[in-house]
Amino acid sequence: MLKMVGVETFYGKIKALHGVSLGVEKGQLVCILGANGAGKTTILKTICGITEPEYGTIHFNDERIDHKDPEEIIKMGISHVPENRRIFPELTVDENLLMGGFLIKDKDLFAERFEKATAHFPVLSKRGSQQAGTLSGGEQQMLAIARALMLEPKLLLLDEPSLGLSPKLVQEIFTIIKDLHQAGVTILLVEQNVNQALKIADYGYVLTSGKIFLSGTYDELYEEEKVREMYLGEGKYVHRARLWRS
Repeated sequence: MLKMVGVETFYGKIKALHGVSLGVEKGQLVCILGANGAGKTTILKTICGITEPEYGTIHFNDERIDHKDPEEIIKMGISHVPENRRIFPELTVDENLLMGGFLIKDKDLFAERFEKATAHFPVLSKRGSQQAGTLSGGEQQMLAIARALMLEPKLLLLDEPSLGLSPKLVQEIFTIIKDLHQAGVTILLVEQNVNQALKIADYGYVLTSGKIFLSGTYDELYEEEKVREMYLGEGKYVHRARLWRS
């Protein structure tokens, strides 16, 4: 479905991505792992056209998109939930969802999409007239995801959905992401919470300094000592205990 080959993206003269190549198949949940500043967000911005790559190619459903405008990419079926949610705080919950469905002209279809998007987040249906900025952090994250689902994306890009949330809300958000995946939504997930991300992902890429450092399935990445040391909090001589995978 999505294929990036040799992508290099710059911010001015600073190279943020160094020949990044990755792929996402239809129905997969793929995660990109790495520390702050590794280039994870830049990958998502480059896919959805906010940042244009200097080199390399990006194909979505066999069509090249690396020089398309963001509006064109959205219409092709890619929705982006940015880091820090970026909801419209002064608008109500329903108005935020209306903004998410801005391309839908048919009222009946809009109503159908609205019902479908909020079905994953029952709390939102009770807060329709509430200003989005007064929601809790977890509820705002749910709203940001629901807003992205309004267009029934073929590919959902999630940027650090657990950022700034309490452990309880982190677990809740990851349960929602897992449910969306099981419902057939294809997801590319950027995360620092490696334990949670690897538990639900089909495949993962580890990014460091704008380069793909490692890639593999849950088991393959867990076998890598460097991943355990850098991201799972395990030293060289710590007895390996398998993470529970639900």
